[in-house]
Formats: sequence, C-alpha cells, structure tokens
Amino acid sequence: MNDPATHELARRDKEMIPTLLLRAMLFLVVACLVLVAYARITDRPLEAKFPDQPIVEERMIQIFGEMNGAARVLDGEGRLVADLSPEEGGFIAGMTRALSRERMKVGVVDSAPVRLVRYEDGHLALIDPATGWEAKLIGFGMDNTAAFERLLYTPIQEG
Repeated sequence: MNDPATHELARRDKEMIPTLLLRAMLFLVVACLVLVAYARITDRPLEAKFPDQPIVEERMIQIFGEMNGAARVLDGEGRLVADLSPEEGGFIAGMTRALSRERMKVGVVDSAPVRLVRYEDGHLALIDPATGWEAKLIGFGMDNTAAFERLLYTPIQEG
C-alpha cells in the first residue's frame, strides 16, 4: 500500500488535467448554457440565418445517387440532364443521401423532384418541396457548388 510507485502514479494522475483548466472548461459550459437560456427566454431571432432573398432562377430536378459516387440527374419531366461518373458526381450523390434521410423521416418517395434555385445574391440551394428541407450550397465549397451550378444550366441530353 505504501509503495512509492503507487504514490508516484497518483501524483502524476493529479497533474494530467490541471485544476485551472478544469475550472475554465466548467466556466465555458456554464456560460454557454446561460447564453442559450437567455436567447430562449427572450425569444431572440436566429441571427445566423441567411436573409430571405428572391429566387431568380430555378430548375426542378430528380437526383439519383449511387454509393460509389455516380449520379443521374433528370429534369422535372424525367428527361436526362446528366449522367455523372463517380469522379464527377460524388458530392451530388452525397446530397441525395442527405435528402433521402429527410424524406424517409416523413415517408416521401426518393424519386420526387427537388428545386435547384439561385437566389438574387448568387447563392444556390436545393429545396425539397415535399419535406421543406433546404440546403444552402455555399457552405460546401466552390467546387461542390459549381457541380450543382452546372446542373442549373445543362441542357436536356438527347438519348
């Protein structure tokens, strides 16, 4: 019991997380809870929300994504817009998984069309009229946004 190695381990364990650091972490947690409680009690508006913008361009599309990243995009009437390889359609196929998850929650079929829109400020978004789900594409990087921007302007492929 009075083993010097045991005492050394106990002393070292006490020093692994300094008391000051633990108190600072506790303070941050309490401060976050106070801020959130204040915002809820005073009914403050959501300030991190994009301001409402008018839609200047829109296209109804159906997106079918594969797990390997390939994607097939049809217009609202079922005509082929793009048949993308796994290298070209990875992000688009990934968005179909997020969309499918939202649709599964409310029991909407995956083949229902979504709206690809451009707002007046130039930002793109996917809007699912069936669930109310919306994804602003600005947060996914320029390359991923450009993939959807191409779909907005790609003509119908004759096949």
